[in-house]
Amino acid sequence: MKNEVKIHEVNPLLSDRRSFLKISGLTLVSTGLLLAGCSHDDNEDMPIDDTSLPGIRNGVFDLGSGDFGVLTYAYALEQLEADFYTKVVNASSFNSVFNEIERQVLTDLYHHEVIHRDFFKAALSGALPKPSTQLLPSLAFNYGSMNFNSRTEVLATAKALEDTGVAAYNGAGKLIKSADYLVLAGKIVSVEARHASAIRSLINPNSKDFAGDDVVNATTGLDVAKDPSKILAVAGGFITTPFTAKYLP
Repeated sequence: MKNEVKIHEVNPLLSDRRSFLKISGLTLVSTGLLLAGCSHDDNEDMPIDDTSLPGIRNGVFDLGSGDFGVLTYAYALEQLEADFYTKVVNASSFNSVFNEIERQVLTDLYHHEVIHRDFFKAALSGALPKPSTQLLPSLAFNYGSMNFNSRTEVLATAKALEDTGVAAYNGAGKLIKSADYLVLAGKIVSVEARHASAIRSLINPNSKDFAGDDVVNATTGLDVAKDPSKILAVAGGFITTPFTAKYLP
């Protein structure tokens, strides 16, 4: 039996958004994207030592490899971004530190990342053979001494996270075998790139930083792409929940 799940989700929070980021492709969560799991009988015991599947190995959760590994990797990154923006918009000085446009942008980014996180959780929960043991747990995060009441620190961290997210999806694309999953990754990375540009424009308005040479190659016109190992070395600094990615490059 083919294990699969279709996601048809519409977020009511987005039905009347006024932000200029409204055009950023949020309909990806309502397009009926298909995540197909491994072919197996309902009673078949899927071996946890199958490295293509995420799950607990030697007492620690591993992201796995192949398409499921990449999707679980993306789920981890979306958890981080959603957690960060949740803290940003709920900070005690959010309304006083940021102006109206900045608040609107940051609130939009918050909604987007929560949708991305929840989409991956729902999709993987339905597609994995044993979601109870193979779904990445809700992660815990630590931002060290970062001050969420500081405009400079918040925007600098947002810039780092968004640039990292774009590079992560770009680098993972070559690892995806399913055309459906590649379409999903493409739709999300386009949103993440808009996020990165929006944050860069808030930091340095009316400049070319929205597509700076540090992320877009001036010769090829292509954005940065990084393998999971390089991304997790950076993102892992914020994540306190132990997990491994032994089977991703």
